[in-house]
Amino acid sequence: MQRPILPRRTPRPSRRTVLTLAAGAASAGLLLTRGALAQAETESHGLSSFGDLKYPADFRHYDYVNPQAPKGGTFVHTAASWAFNQNPTTFNTMNTLVLRGDAPPGLDGIFASLMTGSGDEPDSMYGLVAERVRMSADGLTYRFTIRDAARFHDGTPITAEDVAWSFLTLKEKGHPLLRVVLRDLAGAEAESAKVVVIRFAPGRSRSLPLTIAGLPILSKAWYANRDFEASTMDVPLGSAAYKVGRFEAGRFIEYDRVRDWWGEKLPVALGQNNFDTIRLEFFRDRDVAFEAFKSRTYTFREEFTSRAWATQYDFPAAKDGRVVRREISDETPSGAQGWFINTRREKFAHPKLREALGLAFDFEWTNKNVMFDSYRRTHSFFQNSPLMATGAPSAEELAVLEPFPGRTPDEVFGEPYVPPVSNGSGQDRNLLRLATQLLREAGFTLRDNRLLDPAGRAMTVEFLDFDNSLERHTQPFVANLRRLGIEANIRRVDSAQYQARLKDYDFDLTIRRYSLSLTPGESLRTFFGSQSGRQPGSQNLAGIADPVIDALIDKILAANSRAELTVLCRCLDRVLRAGRYWVPNWYKPSSWLAYWDMFGFPETKPRYAKGVPSTWWFDPAKAARIERS
Repeated sequence: MQRPILPRRTPRPSRRTVLTLAAGAASAGLLLTRGALAQAETESHGLSSFGDLKYPADFRHYDYVNPQAPKGGTFVHTAASWAFNQNPTTFNTMNTLVLRGDAPPGLDGIFASLMTGSGDEPDSMYGLVAERVRMSADGLTYRFTIRDAARFHDGTPITAEDVAWSFLTLKEKGHPLLRVVLRDLAGAEAESAKVVVIRFAPGRSRSLPLTIAGLPILSKAWYANRDFEASTMDVPLGSAAYKVGRFEAGRFIEYDRVRDWWGEKLPVALGQNNFDTIRLEFFRDRDVAFEAFKSRTYTFREEFTSRAWATQYDFPAAKDGRVVRREISDETPSGAQGWFINTRREKFAHPKLREALGLAFDFEWTNKNVMFDSYRRTHSFFQNSPLMATGAPSAEELAVLEPFPGRTPDEVFGEPYVPPVSNGSGQDRNLLRLATQLLREAGFTLRDNRLLDPAGRAMTVEFLDFDNSLERHTQPFVANLRRLGIEANIRRVDSAQYQARLKDYDFDLTIRRYSLSLTPGESLRTFFGSQSGRQPGSQNLAGIADPVIDALIDKILAANSRAELTVLCRCLDRVLRAGRYWVPNWYKPSSWLAYWDMFGFPETKPRYAKGVPSTWWFDPAKAARIERS
């Protein structure tokens, strides 16, 4: 299984800027007149990390869409990704931009943004609400011009005041993930009704302008008499291609296509948003969810369980072709999935203890006996990408790492840590002996088959989860920990309690998958930064707080070329792996899709996204054949 956690809805390239700073003028401290500033500005229809936009200003649509795709029909699925405070098994609030409550996945998709991403480029964005952007030579001021046609769902125009208020409010009161990435937003103001000025602090990350361009735009008037931070079932006013339709808390929610949506004919939207209704079904039990798919309660399923993929698609509709199975390639980094160890807890402070825990997990046995040899072992936080560290550091990597001697383990300057391969027995004695040795070196002792810490306290480990889908993977791990004298157990709680405990970091170990892009940006701070680890509700589950990691993240966010970015990410990968913050799981460079054969889709999927449901459409003829069978 891979449990995906995405910062935002799919596809979501990371956000970065296209500018090269005018270092001479900035260092000289020159004061530009308004006319001189205008001459120094650069105008563009899009933004990308290194200025490599694929599509020109007059492009008509993305290459991977069918611009004549028909509109209509319903797409029914369960959540495969979620963001902010969203919960894939239930919901009790319609406010997804704050920490409080559990919101339904996809709710952030009802808000339009200044720009939106392309699925066949690593990190490019093109105008949606904004038709163009002007950028100052020092990279600290961006002026976005808003389209005249841009409207909220109640017909009121989207103004520069709405945009400025949205960004400042999200920085002050938004979800902690937003507050972390917006720390260098210095200001936002309406220059006119249609021009919003965004100002950044000196030294801001290169990715911040793209992050800003992808933020949800809110209606200032709608929130005028409402508490922005409240947990409420009031549906917020949006402006994107879909709006909230029918829903029943904890059971389903429907997103209805806006028939007269102002952005329908824009190049960034043509051939997309084709379903009249996208319905999300909620299930607390994975087996119940699968039975619902078999009975056509929902019609599209992304499969994350190898046992189900290998053995359970033998029902009549799958045998006669009414249900189709496809495996599609995944050219994005495969993500960092593993059991993350909460280092905020004193008992997990020693890295040798954390490494010993990892040695008790027998991936080879688990892959063969539980996962039908469907997966590969994860080693890196940038697995399946050029950003992954391999072998000894290159000369370029050593130049980055050399300023940190004594502040990182010596291992960082050699081969990166790779979990050892077991003999596949499920209880490799050599690895368990190595784990015992590491525990002794960390000050632990074994007495009466119980592992005691240096203070004489019994060592306990609890695995926290909200369903039983991974118990078959975790139970052998628990058994090996007990062989080491550790009192280990699995604690399953309901999904709401699980979310609450994660927000408060009330756990020992929990499984999570981080999905990083080929051009990682501000999200690195939310996953691995010290500031994020101190804030409730962050993605830094392990509680990583390392000044070296913070410094490397700062360097990554300021990289001036993709080659430099690659070197810096490999350095970060080495330091993260040396910290033993997790017990790495598994990955595969593909996705498993199953669906009732009632859809059409382009011949070519977007390179860096699945393209579903965004580029798919409902096929009435296929649906009719299913009804007749």
